[in-house]
Amino acid sequence: MKLQEIAKQIIQGVGGKENIQSVAHCATRLRIMTNNKELIQTDLIEGIDKVKGSFYNSGQYQVILGTGTVNKVYEEVVALGVNSQSTTAQKEVAQSNEQANIFQKTVLSFGDVFVPIIPVLVATGLFMGVRGLLTQPQILALVGMTPADISENFILFTQILTDTAFIFLPALIAMSAFKVFGGTPMIGLVFGLMLVSPALPNAWGVAGGDVSPIYFFNSIPVVGYQASVIPAFISGFLGAKLEQKVRKFVPDTLDLIVTPFITLLVMVVAALFIIGPLFRSVETGITASINSMLNWPFGIGGLIIGFFHQIIVVTGIHHVFNALEVGLLAEHGYNAFNPIITAAMAAQGGAALAVGLKTRSKKLKALSISSFVSVMLGITEPAIFGINLRYVKPFILGLAGGAMGGLLAALFNLQATGMGITLVPGTLLYLNGQLVTYLIVTIFSIGAGFALTWLFGYSDKMQEELGNN
Repeated sequence: MKLQEIAKQIIQGVGGKENIQSVAHCATRLRIMTNNKELIQTDLIEGIDKVKGSFYNSGQYQVILGTGTVNKVYEEVVALGVNSQSTTAQKEVAQSNEQANIFQKTVLSFGDVFVPIIPVLVATGLFMGVRGLLTQPQILALVGMTPADISENFILFTQILTDTAFIFLPALIAMSAFKVFGGTPMIGLVFGLMLVSPALPNAWGVAGGDVSPIYFFNSIPVVGYQASVIPAFISGFLGAKLEQKVRKFVPDTLDLIVTPFITLLVMVVAALFIIGPLFRSVETGITASINSMLNWPFGIGGLIIGFFHQIIVVTGIHHVFNALEVGLLAEHGYNAFNPIITAAMAAQGGAALAVGLKTRSKKLKALSISSFVSVMLGITEPAIFGINLRYVKPFILGLAGGAMGGLLAALFNLQATGMGITLVPGTLLYLNGQLVTYLIVTIFSIGAGFALTWLFGYSDKMQEELGNN
């Protein structure tokens, strides 16, 4: 079927152009804002060629098309006269919806702030993995070297690649928060750099006992924001709102000078003396709790996370984990969360693959296998919404497989060098001597989801009951 015809059918399925406010797209999904969601014909849309599933969430009807295809269909939809809009703008409309609760808005905001930062953290994680690979004794032996032969200049060069993003992480977060919440990103960047100024005691040095904090009024400890996530996010949010307030009262002729001056002065004082000390303790408590869970005996923490992670993905609030992973990497230099969620995703892929290999339906087989390939690239939505949730049992058994894989990942104490990528691309985060173990956990998780679904989760009778012949 031609892409233009697919676009026409999607428009028809959501009630026509008059029922569409705007359309946008992400990596895999066409996101449609509708005037009346009751006019959406889900069965019609999910029967369209190349459509792998659909769902309604946060004010958006999301049609899963997969990478590459979604961009082309989006262009055809826009060419047919539908109003286009950025995903950020759509989220602002969704957040203004009275039905959206405070928790959903907060999670959406977390995602908007942290998603732009993820690429540089992914790159940093890859640099760590490559360094780990190149400094392994077995690799060095291939060129007649030992770890003792590695020059200090090489180590210094690799530290520039691996440490910079985390040293200035609060500046990245503050800049992104200013942009998301309506402030000036450059003011946010300078504000964030002030929080990690060399004039302040280094937070890592203070934590290690090598450096003492500065005490103001003999009671308020002041340190740099190194490894800070939540305090930087809160400070960036408040700074953007303060800048907006100040700009309303400052004459236009003085705005260029006065607004940045007041914003930076007030926010640096508030961040160092109030926000930092208060929320740093909150952040430390959250991180300690997660670390404790990850270190529960017998891998129980991995089992629990592995089971529930994909349920949270279905709700659409999984971006909240970005802050968690950033915090783990900033504080410890490794990410024990990544291998567990990789196991959870792999199990859902295994469940979808089992459906595809077991069914006699050519369309379902093609959809299942393509969804499995998508999972292997780190995207589970086509498998979840297009296959597993539709038949329910594959999704539940995929959760069970994810729990088993998460348990194994925790028992092996797998630690990623970065975040943001999983499964096949994620292998680059385990080049520090853990690659074989990572592959064992991933293959085991796929096998667990596959075996459970093959034995107990699907028969073509289920498809016939849904009327999807």
